[in-house]
Amino acid sequence: MTATFLPLLAQTTAPAGQSSLGLLMPLLLIVMFYFMLIRPQRRQQKEQMARLAALKTGDEVIAAGGIHGLITNVSERTVTLKIADGVKIKIEKASVVTILKKSDEPEVIQTEVVSS
Repeated sequence: MTATFLPLLAQTTAPAGQSSLGLLMPLLLIVMFYFMLIRPQRRQQKEQMARLAALKTGDEVIAAGGIHGLITNVSERTVTLKIADGVKIKIEKASVVTILKKSDEPEVIQTEVVSS
């Protein structure tokens, strides 16, 4: 039985050039993984945190559950949304997914000109 293991042991040694290439490939994959996945995700997280920190009263937002509302109050961790006349709910800031309209931007009203 020992005769079957001898060819296997002889094949485990590799030339020196392939050894350095073998170490370079995993390192290259890690670098590519960082630049293609981790770095863009961190950038998106920072942008989302900046948007959440900039929330203020009067902003129209969409929450994670698909709830559309107007911000009426902002605290450290929560926002109060007006979702209908006389209906307000309090949600976590982190559940705000999209900001539709900033309160400081004027709303554009289109009017038709009727010529007679």
